[in-house]
Amino acid sequence: MENQIIAKQKNYIEKHYPYDIGLALSGGGAKGFAHLGALQALEEKGIRPDIIAGTSAGAVVGAFYACGFKPKEILKIFLEHDLRDFVSLTLPKEALLKYDGFRKFLEEKLPVKRFEELKIPFYAIATDFDKGECKVFTEGELVPKVMASCTIPIVFKPIMIDGVRYVDGGLFKNFPVTPIRDMCRKVIGVNVCPKQMEEYEDNILRVAIRSYLFLFKQNAVEDTELCDLLLEVDSIDDYSIFDLKNAYKIYNQGYTQMIELLEKINN
Repeated sequence: MENQIIAKQKNYIEKHYPYDIGLALSGGGAKGFAHLGALQALEEKGIRPDIIAGTSAGAVVGAFYACGFKPKEILKIFLEHDLRDFVSLTLPKEALLKYDGFRKFLEEKLPVKRFEELKIPFYAIATDFDKGECKVFTEGELVPKVMASCTIPIVFKPIMIDGVRYVDGGLFKNFPVTPIRDMCRKVIGVNVCPKQMEEYEDNILRVAIRSYLFLFKQNAVEDTELCDLLLEVDSIDDYSIFDLKNAYKIYNQGYTQMIELLEKINN
């Protein structure tokens, strides 16, 4: 009996994980620039993920990083654009905004076309809008699935992939720790929308976005508890999810808070 107990303990201790370090990046629109700052801080400490899972803004950052771009390179690419390059108003029949510019941007800037070509395994989290369930994309065409992960309903028209409509992954999994938790020895999580109490105007776009932010905050609770290292970037709460003009400030907050967190755990 004692030998059986020892054997079970040994198996538990020697459990094999396909990946050493996993990285989970939350949604949050322009607040996702904080992900880049956090990644820069991790790189400076010699910490690099072996697999990445991202929702919405986290999926965009994750896709670029998994392609091999450095955090500062990604920031520079975005700083060359403003919001008007990515989205524009449309007739409110199917959505409030159209994202043709953002699709074109991704197609031009991402150097690979498929998940299988990425340098780091990457999971993009979206929502199957027809079945009402979380969808984890790990293969196939990259841009449509990253777009799907970012497509907030009402604000944008759902993305059609293989006859199925997909929308923002934040509806079910805004902080995607769960999809990679069991495959990684350690998971680092960066949540850029821990509070989401930004000011808002009484117009249909802002009210719709604020409603979704409450959902995103609530469904992230379970995943925050599964991280080995958790950074919640609470210093950017006052920034809007469309606030590209403050991208550099948001980036710096992610960098500063990750540096502080790493120094705290090493002391």
